[in-house]
Order: sequence, then C-alpha cells, then structure tokens
Amino acid sequence: MARRSDHSRKELEQMLIVEGHKHMAEVGFARFSAREVAKRIGYTIGTLYNVFGSYDRLIIAINTRTFVLWTDYIRKALAEGGEDRIRALVGGYFGFARSNRNAWMAIYDHHLPPDAAMPPEHDLLRGELTDVVVAEVAAALPESCRDQAPRLARSLVATVHGHCTFDLNGSFALMGERDPAGLALARVRESLTNALDHC
Repeated sequence: MARRSDHSRKELEQMLIVEGHKHMAEVGFARFSAREVAKRIGYTIGTLYNVFGSYDRLIIAINTRTFVLWTDYIRKALAEGGEDRIRALVGGYFGFARSNRNAWMAIYDHHLPPDAAMPPEHDLLRGELTDVVVAEVAAALPESCRDQAPRLARSLVATVHGHCTFDLNGSFALMGERDPAGLALARVRESLTNALDHC
C-alpha cells in the first residue's frame, strides 16, 4: 500500500481522476466504487476523501474529464470532417457517446445535491464544448444573425442530445429507427434553415 507522502496532493488528484475515469468507463455510474478507485492506485478510501472532500466532488472531476475528452473528440471530428461541418459536429457528438457509453451516461446520471454548486473551474472546462457548438452554429448563419447563435446552439444541443440518449438507451431500436444520427442531423438542418429564413 502506498503512503500519502509518496505523491503530492496534485499528483494524487490526477491519479484518482484518471483511474476513476477508467473505472467509470468500465462499469458505469450505478456500479462505480470510490473505494475501488482508491484501491487501484494503492491508497485508502480515506485518502481519496481527503483529496476531494466528498464523493460528489470526485464524480464531478471524473465527469469533467469526460467533457474535456469529448470536446477534443469533436474538435478532431471537425478538423477531419471536410466542408460539411454541421455533419461532422453531429457525427462527433454521437461518435463520442457511442464510443464512451458508460462515461458519457455518467455525466447525466450524477446529480448534485440541491444545495451544492458546480465548482467554477469545472464549469469553465465543461463550457468549452458549448463554445465549440456555438462557434459552428454562428459560422452557419449570416453575420447579421450571429447574435442568435448561443440560443440556437443550446436548442440544437438539446435536440441532438435527446436523439443520442434514445440511441444509447435502446429507445430508437424499439421504435425501429435505424439511423438516429441521421435523424438528428436532419432536425438540426431544419432548425438552421428555419433560422436562416427568419434572419
């Protein structure tokens, strides 16, 4: 068993986040064990709580790592997706979720207590994903309408997210829908066309 003095607090935090993320990806939120994460890096559960202060803070950090990886994935999809950046954006959303099902679902399975707030540094990192979407939506609009991009982007994220959730939880399969990503892309294009018509 490692000792607390073997690693700095920052090193321990990073080790726990990385190993916690691996564990979350393997078993999902319902079967996630903070004790198992501590064990995997050779420390006690007490050390984990000493570093993060609470179970919720650990999950926040793990889920923020998922957001960072997701943002990187979408940026790469945009960089490699050719001229149709909206298709690349929607495809990147679905691609990451499908490839990281347990970690992606954990973002939405975890709920903070009503009296708890998201730490600002995590809110900032998570917000980078939204910033990418807003930038792409703005680029698809005439300059005169780009002030509408943040609001429209939030609506489009909700649309794509709903389709993606139904894809991962099997709801679309039960309805006989074979191309949820294509369906989501069609709805996004319709919304953008409608926005263009009203600019």
